[in-house]
Amino acid sequence: MIARLNASFYDTVTWAGAWFVDLCWYAGSLCLLLVRAVGGALSRPIRRKAIAYEIWKIGVRSLPIVFLSALFIGMVLAFQSAYQMQRLAAEIYIASLVALSIVREIGPVITALIVAGRVGSAIAAELGTMKVTEQVDALLTLGVSPVSFLVVPRFIALLIGLPILTLWADAVGIFGGFVIGTVKLGTLPSLYWKMTTLPLVFKDLFSGLLKSVTFAMIICVVSCFEGFRTEGGAEGVGRSTTAAVVSSFILVIAADCLLTALFYFVWHY
Repeated sequence: MIARLNASFYDTVTWAGAWFVDLCWYAGSLCLLLVRAVGGALSRPIRRKAIAYEIWKIGVRSLPIVFLSALFIGMVLAFQSAYQMQRLAAEIYIASLVALSIVREIGPVITALIVAGRVGSAIAAELGTMKVTEQVDALLTLGVSPVSFLVVPRFIALLIGLPILTLWADAVGIFGGFVIGTVKLGTLPSLYWKMTTLPLVFKDLFSGLLKSVTFAMIICVVSCFEGFRTEGGAEGVGRSTTAAVVSSFILVIAADCLLTALFYFVWHY
């Protein structure tokens, strides 16, 4: 019995140690790729046409899905706020609650998750396909850095595109709450707009945009890394795509938690 317990404890410690080593290797690899991407973004020359094409793929094509998601979330948030506020006879604060929730949290997070699912998966699949068809090896043979040629344009495009999409989501989400507040709940449009803008200050908008920049780095680095380490043909591309989306989701939510805690202590968020 004691020998069996010792063996089980040994296996558990071995598994935990191997998992911790893999986690450290994964985090270190992501940090290294991030440093190389930032270095490439700050160096010359910059491939403006490639960056513009990536912004079009990442930003313009994501506008409709971000619009629909933010609109419905703004409406749902207004309904849920009304459910609680009507009990306290405080319907006038629904507009403020919707605006602050969307600008600080929901806008950046929901936009990042949409982009991670739509764009991050596409990046991982594209780079994974290039890896298994040896196109990445061909770039190395020609003396071209895959990071500079493939990662940097996507990195810059996400740094530009995701904050713009976040602003778009903020505006649409507030509009969704405005529709419910004025049409369904009967609040005067001028009063709803006044209560929307009254509590919003610069740090609310700045913190949301800072989060979106952080999320853009996470999505690009994770997606590119998973694409570059693809092995095993079409099946491996599928695994890398799934891993990129799952890892991006987890890291985006974890980063949001850390940044919110940081803003809470620094700015009394």
